[in-house]
Amino acid sequence: MRVLIAEDETIIRLDLKGLLERAGFDVCAEARDGIEAVELARSEEPDVAVLDVKMPRLDGIEAARRILDERPIPIVMLTAYGQEELVSRAVEAGVFGYLVKPFREQDLLPAIHTAKARHEELAALREEAESLADALAARKAIERAKGLLMAKESLTEEEAFARLRKASQVSGRPLKVIAEAVVATFDADLGQTP
Repeated sequence: MRVLIAEDETIIRLDLKGLLERAGFDVCAEARDGIEAVELARSEEPDVAVLDVKMPRLDGIEAARRILDERPIPIVMLTAYGQEELVSRAVEAGVFGYLVKPFREQDLLPAIHTAKARHEELAALREEAESLADALAARKAIERAKGLLMAKESLTEEEAFARLRKASQVSGRPLKVIAEAVVATFDADLGQTP
């Protein structure tokens, strides 16, 4: 797993790198501030990022937000501060883990693995939600097209659906596309917008 480390304190950054490499991670990039972390996340495309909260030029939470806006990856925040406000900001930014310094190896590695697992679960849920939204949109278009065909051409529901299905098969286009075209055609004939 490729890891980006962002920590402004050199000794802590080197300790993190050594700890992660001993655990079998590939530290693909090291940043000294938030701006550099965002740039390295863009260029190196790590699988996970470990960011310090308090860094120069751009704090770790805002860096996390920018990284996640461009390419969602699991992020674990490290900080010497356990303040509720910082934790809340990190959660709002989309961070998956939060460790207070000084941390131990047995704290960091599970935090990274947990962040990766939660990130994968969230990605799967987002994909499922998008699929369900697409299916619902298709269903709505098909139902509307069937209703228009039934009303305009005096067809039964089965006949209207059969006509849509046949048009889909003949054209090789998805049923949703055919339904949307039927709706657009009837709405255009009536001078309406769909």
